[in-house]
Amino acid sequence: MPALDYELIDSGDGRKLERFGKFVLARPCAQAMWRPSLGAAEWARADASFDREDGNRWHGRGNLPNEWRVTVAGIRFKLGGTDFGHLGIFPEQSAQWRWVRNAVAVRAAAKPPSVLNLFAYSGGSTMAAALGGAEVCHLDASKGMVEWARGNAALNGLANWPIRWIVDDAHKFMRREVRRGRRYDAIVLDPPTFGRGASGEMYKIERDLGETLDLVKTLLSDNPLFVLFSSHTPGISVQVAENIMGQLFPAAKLESGEMLLEGSSTPCPSGIYCRVVF
Repeated sequence: MPALDYELIDSGDGRKLERFGKFVLARPCAQAMWRPSLGAAEWARADASFDREDGNRWHGRGNLPNEWRVTVAGIRFKLGGTDFGHLGIFPEQSAQWRWVRNAVAVRAAAKPPSVLNLFAYSGGSTMAAALGGAEVCHLDASKGMVEWARGNAALNGLANWPIRWIVDDAHKFMRREVRRGRRYDAIVLDPPTFGRGASGEMYKIERDLGETLDLVKTLLSDNPLFVLFSSHTPGISVQVAENIMGQLFPAAKLESGEMLLEGSSTPCPSGIYCRVVF
């Protein structure tokens, strides 16, 4: 087994070639507008590939097991090929997971902070916060993804850790939390460009992000640690994120940049982050 469980091997022509554990996959990557460094023969050695031409299609999916495990940023993940080409991990978030774990651990030395992870997918930030010593509320609209995240918690020895697992629409849940008077020391969110809630509610980031962030601000405790906002929506650049978060939290420190897929190849941008540090 190679020393690292994730590696960007190459990218270009709208594709990325990645290794997850011992399996190499080729998948779409709209940001990769340059030419690949490797030749077609190297790309053809991928165990499986995915494309969105004429619908979502895997090629060589039978070469992959139903599930396998990797460790990225000190967190164990269960992976598996989904019908949409996702695997259960977004490795460009690995630097943020390390940051969350370290930021939480500073406060946890005195008292476990409370962290809300919205649009939480398979729980990378949930695991990072919990491993740092936080009590976590994990929310996603997909019951299947929440169960996937619970499995990841067990892989990381967190099956009995104080994590609340919530399947719900983000806005509905946050409004209830406001009414209950519950507050959080840190909030993590990566809203989708477009998504549906647990009961079919429609989320559009250009329409709904303002309300999302207003609720986030309301749910912060009197002594907050941070808000970590990330996005894969093409129209949200680093500057856009800084403008939005700086206006909402004018007295806080902002740390921002591009999230990158990295390995032996040229780094490939894959979304942005903006951290609000109090």
